[in-house]
Amino acid sequence: MLRIALLIALIGGLVVLARPDVLNLGLTLPTRADLAAWIDAAGVFGPIVVVALMAIAIVASPLPSAPIALAAGAAYGHWAGAALVVIGAELGALIAFALARKLGHPFVERYFGDTSRWALLGSQNMLTFIVFASRLLPFLSFDLISYAAGLSAIQTWRFALATLAGIIPASLFLAHMGAVAMTGNSESILWTVAILGVVSGLSLFAALVSKKRRSGRLSKFI
Repeated sequence: MLRIALLIALIGGLVVLARPDVLNLGLTLPTRADLAAWIDAAGVFGPIVVVALMAIAIVASPLPSAPIALAAGAAYGHWAGAALVVIGAELGALIAFALARKLGHPFVERYFGDTSRWALLGSQNMLTFIVFASRLLPFLSFDLISYAAGLSAIQTWRFALATLAGIIPASLFLAHMGAVAMTGNSESILWTVAILGVVSGLSLFAALVSKKRRSGRLSKFI
């Protein structure tokens, strides 16, 4: 529920920024000059915060990662923002993978329930493909796949490479949308809101279905 509340608050904030006239609010988007000043003031801590938030969102936080990726694009531009998102997501995935591999099923089951329902099985090549393909699908839980991979037989370097290759397209896209939103064009911002809602909404729906299935109440949910 906390993740849903945060997502609604973020989308609502973006809508208000895009159309402040609807609520008769005298709000204006920060200019690129304003953003550049904030980035200069943050110094090296700005990129560190972006990377850390992305990693935390994957490992343990209720925060959805899509808004962080959009913010990175808005603050640092398309390419630099995407690079920070990729680094943070890769770091978070590797931490989740290492936790699952080191602490095993009891640790993962404490947070996700019965792990036998989503065990990853197959050859090394098949497991690598599964991880790569899952990173391309926004409705599959990024953190769940990372923990599940840690419980599987996949080699660490294969997991890291498949994750890296799979997260680059989405990172580039979300960072680009964040950068476009900084043009001040309300239509661009509304498109960003729509994309954010679809990506995060699919992820939330998949998480709810998974939770209902684990509790044996999927038929009632559907």
